Amino acid sequence: MSTHLSSNELVKLSAVRKSYFSNRVETPVLHGIDLAMQRGDFLAIMGQSGSGKSTLMNILGCLDTPTAGTYELASQQVRDLSRAQLADLRNRTIGFVFQSFNLLKRMSILDNVALPLIYAGVSRKAARERARTQLEKVGLGELAARQPNQLSGGQQQRVAIARALVADPPLILADEPTGNLDTRTSSDIMALLTELNLARNQSIILVTHEPDIAAHAKRLVRLKDGLVIYDGPSREGLRQMQQEESHLAGAGA
Repeated sequence: MSTHLSSNELVKLSAVRKSYFSNRVETPVLHGIDLAMQRGDFLAIMGQSGSGKSTLMNILGCLDTPTAGTYELASQQVRDLSRAQLADLRNRTIGFVFQSFNLLKRMSILDNVALPLIYAGVSRKAARERARTQLEKVGLGELAARQPNQLSGGQQQRVAIARALVADPPLILADEPTGNLDTRTSSDIMALLTELNLARNQSIILVTHEPDIAAHAKRLVRLKDGLVIYDGPSREGLRQMQQEESHLAGAGA
């Protein structure tokens, strides 16, 4: 029997497991993840390489499906959906922000931002109008005619955020969004995401390996060996992580 989300719950994973199979050999990655997220939450996911955070993000983004367990997104039970329905849910519900920006080089940034709306069947004129409004909100309205290679890395990431927001999805998934940026520009991008969360109640899930980036989130989820080892306030989780690292450094001295 399906467990339905409360009206304020956006994401719910229950006992989610994920394995990959090659030549009948099973490689388990996630070992039973329980995770719930309220609308308006700002959640950072951290974990060492191989901890399962990329696999978890792919499942959260409806780019992959669990081997076992259930995932409900915006009151939809993901396992019950066809591939076309899954794509529709993803397009309506999630805006993606990637480390490498993923902008189309030969298109203006205005058309890059408009693209999700055009894919959704919005007229080109209306899509470009909404894209221009979104670019203005991230401070790039005057640069709408430029191509991505005419922008700095920070400006390109702002374009990517505008594109993620243009269809007004309830959830933003940001995968290492500051990974290719310098410290100052990273701070600017995180200030923008924080403002979106606070001012617009935008729900955000962020993957990062940098504690100073995770500190911007309200909540921290830490993964290790495919399991959640911490889920709580970011400040407390980062303090615990620092203590663990100090203990390991002391033990190795």
